[in-house]
Amino acid sequence: MTVKRIVPNFKLSDPDKARYFYENILGLEVIMDLGWILTFVSDQDTRPQVSIAAEGGADAEVPDLSIEVDDVDKVYRKAMAAKCEIVREIADEEWGVRRFFVRDPSGHVLNILAHRAE
Repeated sequence: MTVKRIVPNFKLSDPDKARYFYENILGLEVIMDLGWILTFVSDQDTRPQVSIAAEGGADAEVPDLSIEVDDVDKVYRKAMAAKCEIVREIADEEWGVRRFFVRDPSGHVLNILAHRAE
């Protein structure tokens, strides 16, 4: 048996309220819109992962979802310009990532991160 995908499902009474955030802040594309559900995708191939955590590292809460991007500073600037709720300011962490936490339109805390070059 092989896991082919992992798809988080966030409840939001009006899924279209998430469209701007996921399309314009994170650069994802809608591939399915049935009115009651929107599915966003990246054009990158990824490997399914699930993390189980007792804490979020560096005294942070455990985020609901982690999203790795190629330019975390650009995404941070977009989130700030859109007046998104920044839950944790952008920072370089000792384990080699640069990240920030933002609340999405459904209220979930997202860990937006990029691995730093060695």
